[in-house]
Amino acid sequence: MPSSFEMPRRRVALRRRELVAGGLLSWAGAGMAQGMGNVSRIVVPFAAGGAREMPARLILQDLEKELGETWIIENKPGAGGAIGTSYVAQAAPDGKTLLMAASSHFVTAALGARPAYEPVKDFAPVGLIGNQSYVLLIQSSLPVKNIAELVAYAKKQPGALNYNSAGVASSTHLAAAYFCSMAGIQMVHIPFKGTQEAANDVVGGRGHVVFVPTAGVGVYLNEPRVRILATTALKRAPKLPTIPTIAESGLPRFHFESWFGLLAPARTPAPIVARLNAAINKVVATPQANERLQNFGIEPAPMNVAAFTKLFQNDRELMTKVVKDSGISRE
Repeated sequence: MPSSFEMPRRRVALRRRELVAGGLLSWAGAGMAQGMGNVSRIVVPFAAGGAREMPARLILQDLEKELGETWIIENKPGAGGAIGTSYVAQAAPDGKTLLMAASSHFVTAALGARPAYEPVKDFAPVGLIGNQSYVLLIQSSLPVKNIAELVAYAKKQPGALNYNSAGVASSTHLAAAYFCSMAGIQMVHIPFKGTQEAANDVVGGRGHVVFVPTAGVGVYLNEPRVRILATTALKRAPKLPTIPTIAESGLPRFHFESWFGLLAPARTPAPIVARLNAAINKVVATPQANERLQNFGIEPAPMNVAAFTKLFQNDRELMTKVVKDSGISRE
């Protein structure tokens, strides 16, 4: 059966007249504009509802107002994010298709895989939304009260402790593996399908250690079955001022955060990138967006294109080092 786009021109013209008569032409025009690709999109390379999607949703409405354009979020999951990422790499460099990226952007290549895109050369950094740190939780029955005691306890019993994660090569896996590497300890990795499952296993008394995003730590603050030891940021989280960092708790060089930012296809003209960057920075700096991001555990960090480009390029080296030092492989 032919689609509405295959209708004879005469029928389309007749339908237009009907819409005008009903006062609906403006609505139809907007719908046709979407069908013609005039709507800009932020591609999230994972399934709907995940942590990668949320930063985009938190700024989407304000970004639309600032740019005076219609933007949508389009989920393109699969192959650990490679499908959606490759889609953006091959999109027209016109500023109408952006990738919702994070530090894990470099992990696939760092693991030795060969995705259908080059993580740096195929993208133009547009704007940084913010950074997310993690909190180290342990089962409260463990006889340790801080990071130094956890490290000492693990060294006495190599391999006796386990750590849960949201899956192989997930941010929570990288954080824990990197912690073990930096501390010189051995713990057994237990991957789950998500952070919630991994944390629940520790609450239930089966798992020993888990890293969770700071945004989700609230439910554990008064949970007697777990103990919060420290955060992975360089400085204490504004909303968690009593929780020390791992760096100040015995591992001074330890720092692990995930950034969230938007990338465009390479060869996107500099004026377009600059316009988008200015809009993103303005939105992220507003009190309302700032509050929404912080409530989700993201510390807003607007920066210009040059600064974000430098962070983006340096992060490839950092994430490759994290993967190598941690001994993570595609299990």
